[in-house]
Parts: sequence; structure tokens; C-alpha cells
Amino acid sequence: MNEHQGGEYQPLRPKPGAIGEIFAPVAGFGVTLSSMFKPTVTEQYPREKVPTQRRFHGRHQLNRYADGLEKCIGCELCAWACPADAIYVEGASNAALPQNAGLQVNADDSQGAHMSPGERYGSVYQINYLRCIFCGLCIEACPTRALTMTNDFELAGKTRAGMIYEKQDLLAPLSEGMLAAPHPMVEGSTDTNYYSGDVLGPTAAQVDWVREHRPDDPTLDAAEAVASGKAPAPTQRQHEVRPDEGPGAAEKSAGAAAVGSVRVLADGSQVDAVETGARATSEPGSTSAADLTAGASTGPGTGTEVRA
Repeated sequence: MNEHQGGEYQPLRPKPGAIGEIFAPVAGFGVTLSSMFKPTVTEQYPREKVPTQRRFHGRHQLNRYADGLEKCIGCELCAWACPADAIYVEGASNAALPQNAGLQVNADDSQGAHMSPGERYGSVYQINYLRCIFCGLCIEACPTRALTMTNDFELAGKTRAGMIYEKQDLLAPLSEGMLAAPHPMVEGSTDTNYYSGDVLGPTAAQVDWVREHRPDDPTLDAAEAVASGKAPAPTQRQHEVRPDEGPGAAEKSAGAAAVGSVRVLADGSQVDAVETGARATSEPGSTSAADLTAGASTGPGTGTEVRA
């Protein structure tokens, strides 16, 4: 019985014995005393890097399908789900690609050039890592599993503007056997076939289309080997470091749309491919809409500071 029923109150926790009463004042140091005699474990970072857990939330990555098309459809759900407002996305229509001039390209049409299956693709994709809290809500919102998080945690930069990663910094590199976009979807397929995992690699018709429009594309030989069955289906690759040198050879040959907002000219300089808020050049002192959002300065020595 308890005191409310007229009896003496009895605590649920058992009372310590005589020895427990003696050591009660120092009982809180039990964990400390037991740890003092254990060997010290120190991670010698950065000389020795301990692998992270498999579900570690690190740098983001935009993935591809097995034939080389991008998974991102520019729906902007990741940007809406971000609680820190760290993601900026601009979608564009596949029908507006230069290769589709004069063609009627529909969402479920495998004809014409595509950057991603269906109607739209992400033309601009930026993540501001000065704001990102690595909560993972963006990858939960992605309907096509285009956006995932890698185990890369070494994110540091010398400038605020340099911490704004753009599409070419996040897009997964082309694996051996993938065909650089833009190119048609697998013949007779819809975007649902891509989402269901039915596309296992490029086909001969896709290879022929790219050979006709971009005969010097460096991905043609490997893709043709996959299409003919001489090579295994390609698997997804992951960025190891940030590609500060810009888009790779395959993306350069594919044109401006293959890298989103950045187009590489013959002299190696970079300019805006579309009228967006993406950075127009990698030269010091340049400022974009994304830089303004971050409140970035134009760099030391310029004498100019931009604030939102």
C-alpha cells in the first residue's frame, strides 16, 4: 500500500545496503574509474582515416541510370524539403535541347534527345554547404533516387563561394559502358521502365544516335561493347574528390547541356549555358545569385564585399 491508501510509502527503487551507503557519494565516478585503466583509442586523423558507417550522411551525389541518362528530373522536391534552404534547383524541358530542334518530344517518347527520362531534367543544381545540416530530408523527398548521400565528409573550402557545389560537382561520373547524355531513351521504353530498373545499359540504337550526332564522343566504344554483349553492364560510380578542374572529356564532348549550367569553350574557359543564377566563371572575383544568397565576398584583394 502507498501513503494515499493509509499505509507507509515504499519506494520502488530498492534501498542500497550498508556497502552501497558507504560508496554512494563516489558512485558517479564509477564509469570514470573503470575507463582509466583501459587502453586509449585515438584516431590519427588525417594520417589514418577510419571508414565511416555505411549510412553516414556525407556529401551529396546525383546519380545516373545504366545507359548514362541522369536520374534527376528537376522536380525541386529536394529544395522544398530542405529545412536550411541550402538547395537550389532549376528544371528544364528535354524538348528544349538543341538536338531536338524541329522535333515533337513527349514525356513518354523515346525519340529525340534526353538528359533524363521523361519530360524534364535538372539544368541547374546547387547545394550550399555553408547551410546544409546533412539531415537527409532531401534524399527522402527524391522520387527517383537521383539524390543520395555519400561517405565523403571532408568538405572544406577557402572561400564562401567555393562551398556552393554545382551540378558538375555533384553529378556522378560516367562509368565504363555508360553513354554520355544527351541521347534518346531506350527504344520502346517510358520513364516508368527506368524507375523500375528495367534499363540495364545502353542499346545499339542509342549508340548509333550518338555516333551520328557526336562521332568523336569518347564513350562510344565502351557503350558499343556493352550494347553488343561483349562487356558487362555498367555500375554506378562515386566521386572520390571534387572535380575542381571542371567537367570531364565525355561531358565536354556532349555539349553544354551535359554539365547543366556550365559550358566549356574551345579555349577551356567556362560560360553560362543558360540564363540562370549559376556561377558564370571560376575566376576569382566573380559573383552569382548563389553567392549573393550566401553573403559571399568576392575574395581578398578585390576591395568589394557583397551582402544579401
